[in-house]
Amino acid sequence: MLKRLEIAGFKSFAKKTILDFSSSVTAIVGPNGSGKSNVAEAFRFALGEQSMKSMRGKRSEDLIFSGSLSSPRANRAAVAIVFDNRPQGKTRPFKLEFDEVIIERSVFRDGSSEYALNGSKVRLRDVQELLAGANIGETGHHIISQGEADRVLLASPKERRELLEDALGLKVFEFKKQEAERKLTRTEENAKEVEALRREIAPHLRFLAKQVEKLDRAEELRQELIGAAKTYCAIEDVYLRTERADATKKLQAATHRAESANTNLASYDEQGEADTESAKRLSAVREAERTLDRVLRERGELAREFGRVEGALEAAIQRAKEATEEEFVRVPRKELSVLAHEAKMQAELPEHTPAPALHAALVSLRNMFSTFFNRYVVSSDAYLQTDEREQLALTEKRDMLSAKVTALGAEEERARHELVKAREAVAVENETGREVKHKILELAGEKAQAESDVARQEGRLNELALLEEELRRDQSEVLALAGAEAASFSPLETLPVEDRRVQEDRKRNLERLKIRLEEAGGTGEEVRREHTEATEREAFLARELEDLTKSAASLRDLIAELDTELSKQFVEGLAKVNTSFGEFFAILFGGGGARLSLEELSASSEEDEEQESVVVGKPGIEVTVNLPKKRVQSLVQLSGGERALTSIALIFAMSQVNPPPFLILDETDAALDEANSRRYADMIEALAKKSQLVVVTHNRETMSRAGILYGVTMGSDGISKLLSVKFEDAVAVAK
Repeated sequence: MLKRLEIAGFKSFAKKTILDFSSSVTAIVGPNGSGKSNVAEAFRFALGEQSMKSMRGKRSEDLIFSGSLSSPRANRAAVAIVFDNRPQGKTRPFKLEFDEVIIERSVFRDGSSEYALNGSKVRLRDVQELLAGANIGETGHHIISQGEADRVLLASPKERRELLEDALGLKVFEFKKQEAERKLTRTEENAKEVEALRREIAPHLRFLAKQVEKLDRAEELRQELIGAAKTYCAIEDVYLRTERADATKKLQAATHRAESANTNLASYDEQGEADTESAKRLSAVREAERTLDRVLRERGELAREFGRVEGALEAAIQRAKEATEEEFVRVPRKELSVLAHEAKMQAELPEHTPAPALHAALVSLRNMFSTFFNRYVVSSDAYLQTDEREQLALTEKRDMLSAKVTALGAEEERARHELVKAREAVAVENETGREVKHKILELAGEKAQAESDVARQEGRLNELALLEEELRRDQSEVLALAGAEAASFSPLETLPVEDRRVQEDRKRNLERLKIRLEEAGGTGEEVRREHTEATEREAFLARELEDLTKSAASLRDLIAELDTELSKQFVEGLAKVNTSFGEFFAILFGGGGARLSLEELSASSEEDEEQESVVVGKPGIEVTVNLPKKRVQSLVQLSGGERALTSIALIFAMSQVNPPPFLILDETDAALDEANSRRYADMIEALAKKSQLVVVTHNRETMSRAGILYGVTMGSDGISKLLSVKFEDAVAVAK
């Protein structure tokens, strides 16, 4: 899978240098100080090594060619590793749809560093995840540099476990677990934020819900007002049209009679002064009739105004009555006397009282009694506590109107008396027996009656005009309160057969509804819209919280599954490594054995020393060896050579169980004698069947097993140069 290595400006390789790895074993040789170990470090650098100590430097600038007497320093160091990613069976080594994968890392003198994947800039994390998927971990178990052969033995148990997990290819699961844990943390934080948002908007949502309930009640009032307004306006409209047509027709007839009477009377003007007295009497009758008509009309208008004020007062009293009611009330004797007197005055009507006057008297009586009872069925305290100013104002206006009605009643009585006297005078005059005089008087009476009818109908038309103006005002008020729907109605063709008082009751009900709706505050569309938005927001947050909860549960399940899989594969891998470790150890030492075991980790609770020990974290890895013909209690007792052989056996064992794509060994055979060198070389040859090997060595046995041999030299300019020999080509040339 490893195709070539491209180095430019890295340490002693000032110029671009390319190493081809077409053989399963490639050996790199050269004298000490020539820079051959820089090749192994170039691999470390390109694969994302972050420890400067592992690359024998203190700063990133130490990795860039520093220059010499004949060559300027470089401003950039770059290393690229090229992998063959053609499909092997059904899968590719790297999970990328490219036949060739190039991982490149560059470092600059300002300390900045960047990574590229097939020419595109990527993060270190992206490189690590890609390499982990191809069993090239970040712990460097596949790159053993000079002096690090026994690193696995000298490492802590925890570090050994990480090295073993990396060698077993478990980093993929670790990356997935870490990613799942990060997502779980973010999900839980998001869930807390969503829950906090829900708690934050909950009080406002409850407030808006109450406001909407009030608006719903107001909407019910609005609909009731719309229905009442349509009915009232439709009936009032047809009533006004009918009455106006009737009054207009009567006015025309009365005008015609008056004109005819005037014409006939003109022929009797020659009668002289004898008839003047009769005319005066007739004029007096006419004047009395006009006065009576005026009084009756004014009294009717006052009665309607009194009814409107009474309706508003009744609504105000009703609101106060809903708050407080008493079973008994005190009524001053004076108020009872006034009520009795007014009732008596209104009831004493002449025998031939016209219907309008009788109707007005009845309305006045009804309003007096209604006012009296409404005044004394509400306790004075509650009355003054609720809408006191409004009720007092309406009461004063009502009393003023009542006084005017009473005054007009007295004036009506006087007008009737004067009319009776005038008519009696005319009757006396008529009894003279003179035919002409009778005729004049008759014509004068007709004229007076006609003129009285004209005045009456003109007054009626004026009254209807006022009613029509009042209707338009009601429609405007309803329009402002309930919208255009309330002000529109379907005109009626005929007037319903009912008493006029029914329509007056509708009028009072309409006034009450207008007042109640105005107090309710209108339609409140902004509040409804805000409530809808808040409700939708709360529902969205609830769904979001549910999704986050499900996502968190799924992530916890995934983490548990990954832990289970990690534990399973680690146990299985540990058993396989132990088998190979024992075999390689026996080969290198000519017997004996070695194995890996889990460390017993425990810690006592600081809060209670008497508590039993509890397991803390994952157990590390201990190494146990059994040398032939030598009793060893710990790894510290091993000599340098023994530690090197043990490390080689363990490294090769891990490589056998889960072979990495390539393995780089930097002078790991330096401490071996001739016999062990042959065994080492045999192991190299066996291992090369599963992984590509790049070996930096001085050992002849190791060199003999390589297919390609690179020689590294360094001249006086301090620049490493490369010479290469393919043994197959060399053999062919030699033959």
